[in-house]
Amino acid sequence: MAVAGSRRLIPAAREEKSMLNIGVFIDGFRKPVLEGLELAAKLGCRSFQVYITKGPMLASAMDKSARAEFVSRYRDLGLTLSATCGDFGLHFGRPDLMKEKEPLLKDAILQTVDLQASIMTTHIGSIGEDPDGRVRETMVDNLKRLGDFAADHGVTLATETGLESGPSLRSLLEEAGSKGIGVNFDPANLVMNGFDHMKAANVLSPFIVHTHAKDGVRQGDHGKEVPLGEGDVNFPAYIALMKDLGYKGAYTIEREVGDDPVGDIKRAIEYLRQF
Repeated sequence: MAVAGSRRLIPAAREEKSMLNIGVFIDGFRKPVLEGLELAAKLGCRSFQVYITKGPMLASAMDKSARAEFVSRYRDLGLTLSATCGDFGLHFGRPDLMKEKEPLLKDAILQTVDLQASIMTTHIGSIGEDPDGRVRETMVDNLKRLGDFAADHGVTLATETGLESGPSLRSLLEEAGSKGIGVNFDPANLVMNGFDHMKAANVLSPFIVHTHAKDGVRQGDHGKEVPLGEGDVNFPAYIALMKDLGYKGAYTIEREVGDDPVGDIKRAIEYLRQF
């Protein structure tokens, strides 16, 4: 990824109204990555997350020089990379998918190191109906192996919440027993799937290394994402709980739907600044 010129970009002045590390998933702007970086800095974000699973950010598309240029670019803008996202449509309980895509996941972990991040988020799939326990056993084995691989490179592979209850996910992670496995806590995913996000945060707290600031509602048998502060995630209580639990990481705004992503993200930043 070429970075035009050598001028040092000066980020817009930030209004330090909040002690939170407010970040943004820059893909949510629906703009090219470098434009997303500049917009994140202009809006006063301290950090960002980015997909490394497609286009110019894919590991195979970025040589060592391009990775170094990307790091230089976001640092010039006054940003830090809170986490990469290496979500390749994996299911840790399906050997066929793991055989096909595990090399991509490992390459993404190594790329995360080069991009100067220590967390990579991903989805691991759901245990679902598992009468003979084989899905769970396979998931545990894969979590252990890939978690250890990540840990060997100074990275935490953070599974995103939503498909399991807090106690169910914690049990799975404890059984895997890898220091390289953590949790990317997404309260909206839990709400949209009918789980209690506050109870889940308490249960999963030892594993939480990153969190998404996203909101949603449960409608019948389905969930719906809504703008931050308009859904069923109790953000005042949730952020107070996270502070009590000792969480000091990023609150990364993720907006995946809607006709005005930039406007929604701007409003989400202002909403989080009250905390």
